[in-house]
Amino acid sequence: MFQRTPARNLRFLRIAVGLAIAGFLVCYAMTFIGDSTRQMFLRTKYIDPHADPSLFANTPERLKAAIVILVRNSELDQLLLTLKQFEDRWNKKYNYPYVYLNDVPFTEEFIEQTSAMTKAKTYHATIPKEMWSYPSWINQTKAETTRAQMELDNVPYGGLESYYHMCRFNSGFFFRHPLLDEYDYYWRVEPGVDFYCNIDYDPFAFIQKNNITYGFTISLKEIAESIPTLWKTVKKFIKKYPQYVSPDNSAKLISDNNMETYNLCHFWSNFEIGDLRFYRSEAYLKFFEYLDKYGGFYYERWGDAPVHSIAAALFLDKSRIHFFNDIGYKHGDFGHCPPERKVRKSGKCQCDPETNFDGTQDSCLNQYFSSYI
Repeated sequence: MFQRTPARNLRFLRIAVGLAIAGFLVCYAMTFIGDSTRQMFLRTKYIDPHADPSLFANTPERLKAAIVILVRNSELDQLLLTLKQFEDRWNKKYNYPYVYLNDVPFTEEFIEQTSAMTKAKTYHATIPKEMWSYPSWINQTKAETTRAQMELDNVPYGGLESYYHMCRFNSGFFFRHPLLDEYDYYWRVEPGVDFYCNIDYDPFAFIQKNNITYGFTISLKEIAESIPTLWKTVKKFIKKYPQYVSPDNSAKLISDNNMETYNLCHFWSNFEIGDLRFYRSEAYLKFFEYLDKYGGFYYERWGDAPVHSIAAALFLDKSRIHFFNDIGYKHGDFGHCPPERKVRKSGKCQCDPETNFDGTQDSCLNQYFSSYI
């Protein structure tokens, strides 16, 4: 049997220690670079809502804005926990209306219990069938084959037919629901999410005053297997309609090589605060219709997160996309807790920034910061 000599053992030990130190230094350097990029962004580009006292004046006037919640009857218990936090942390001060949407009619119990959680107006509606079904050009047998393969490939929700309808609805129809016709702004809230910090100002007033169109808290990477041809389709759209691409866009957020390929980064659309008029614009409507005709919402599994994010990154000036650093939020494994102690203290946050998704290898937040500086 081969035996290592003491000298050989010492050499292996030195190599192992060297590799360990090198690994530590690489991790430290990446963390330092990420932190410095973040700090540079916060110092030079970030618009801090807390620096504007006028946003904290709780006047009777309200913007044309609503909280939009797509939810099933079976998710009532999860939703009630979320609503309790959301009301306590923010909406009891402002009483913005809630718009609840479902692909089937809400039960009386659901309507009664959600309405009892707030003093604000609540509206409950069923999504029209044409917004939650296959368009005429989709081959449903082919779509079924896609779902079966996605399930075999362990793509999350890959075998769930309703999930595909949901992604298409959130990409191209939620803003066209009749209940939202009278509103200009929306805040998307999901059942089962947590809100960790008090929000003492009006985010709707903030985005209006600062000409912001899209706000987010978390940025991450899409599952590549769910969107194999999305970027190719996007590039075809851009070639056909170059006039919709903003000269001051955020292409660096979504591509590392001058738009040749998509780096999979997107905003976590389960938390969005934004301007509904963006989705009703000619650019976005044409964009969605173009994607829809290609069938990727059913022949692959295109999600609303990359669709919204690519549109915002390309069609909007980068100044119109805002990172809500002060809003503590968690959905499943994805959470954001303000790293700055001063911000957490101000918002009475109940969260640990050490558990943030922000600093993980799958986060694209530093990519977002870098695209600005």
